[in-house]
Amino acid sequence: VLHCLYDTAHLSGHNGVVSWDTVKKLPKHLREAQIPTDRTHLIADPAKKPRQRYVQKDGKCNVHHGNVQETYRYLSDLFTTLVDLRWRLSFFIFTLVYVVNWLFFGFLWWLIALIRGDLLHADEEGWTPCVENLNSFVSAFLFSIETETTIGYGYRVITEKCPEGIVLLLVQAILGSIVNAMMVGCMFVKISQPKNRAETLMFSHNAVISVRDNKMCLMFRVGDLRNSHIVEASIRAKLIRSQQTKEGEFIPLNQTDINIGFDTGDDRLFLVSPLIISHEINEKSPFWELSMAQMEKEEFEIVVILEGMVEATGMTCQARSSYLDTEVLWGYRFTPVLSLENGFYEVDYNNFHDVYETNTPACSAKEMAAKQRDGPLLPQLSLLSPEPKTHTFDPLNLLANQDEEEREVAEDRGDSNGSATALEQVSILPDRLPK
Repeated sequence: VLHCLYDTAHLSGHNGVVSWDTVKKLPKHLREAQIPTDRTHLIADPAKKPRQRYVQKDGKCNVHHGNVQETYRYLSDLFTTLVDLRWRLSFFIFTLVYVVNWLFFGFLWWLIALIRGDLLHADEEGWTPCVENLNSFVSAFLFSIETETTIGYGYRVITEKCPEGIVLLLVQAILGSIVNAMMVGCMFVKISQPKNRAETLMFSHNAVISVRDNKMCLMFRVGDLRNSHIVEASIRAKLIRSQQTKEGEFIPLNQTDINIGFDTGDDRLFLVSPLIISHEINEKSPFWELSMAQMEKEEFEIVVILEGMVEATGMTCQARSSYLDTEVLWGYRFTPVLSLENGFYEVDYNNFHDVYETNTPACSAKEMAAKQRDGPLLPQLSLLSPEPKTHTFDPLNLLANQDEEEREVAEDRGDSNGSATALEQVSILPDRLPK
């Protein structure tokens, strides 16, 4: 391509400067970037295909249940089914239940009036209807609404000479109370669902791997935006990746536990300020034998789950997030976000997701541990304070030191007899020596 460009520019009289017009005149296969090959195989590595998430960043599980034959199980737990519906379906069902209930009992009131003949003799004097001023289906529907909602306008009222109407009134009052309790309860639970509280729980966009206390660690950061705390907060993590057993069985989404302090109690969080959750990569860790180069070839997903009780309501809350293999950064640390101000600590959430590069070995944690057993991985820095030295008492050294000190004092004072003063100190030296 370069030879072709040079020849074309030379023939065009551009003195070796290739213009865009000249490049556009080239054939298409010469204008496009070429991938070097060795006759049969491509040298360039293929780009890593984007992977499908098991859990989304917002915590939603990317799993759909299909071919469910036993759908009647949803009706056996009707309350939970109504709570799990989407908001538009919840509003539709909420409105539909009340309208159908009012229409049903309105039809019964109209049917009683029709059977008793109240619709035909409503205007006759001396006729006592079941419900006064009920002369059509619309008026029966309005009376049904007034009965169930206890509005009581006072225009339509049941009389005492209608036993079937009294029974229907009792049935509607009882069933209306049940419908109100169920529908209002569903809406209340749906509004106060703990997953809405989880919207203010934050997870860092990336997880990092670096050395902490001479140990390779996998870390990510969590934070809470609200001033009301999550009580009894705990966190755990799962590694999701495909696995093939020794017997040849293929497990597509195998779950492996990642220890982030279960045995030490570090998984119990006091989530007042953002915390960095650390997983020590040791012999029991699934990342024990993975180096930086091997990590780039692996395909996995880390799912983190934060649980606790909402301080305001006492309901259990759960927040979830995940990190793909491309979102795990090797050799990075999180930027500090906590600073001390006048009488309080301030959290800067602008740096919550920021990381910075740090010196980290590219080998696996297993190889790093082996090197540490053989010798220090990194040269240790010397202490700032000098090492203590042992001194032996020598009268001649003491005399020399005192002579030098006296000479310096004499020079500072301008005294010309400094050396004589030092000689006088020799005579009293034996008196100063310790016995």
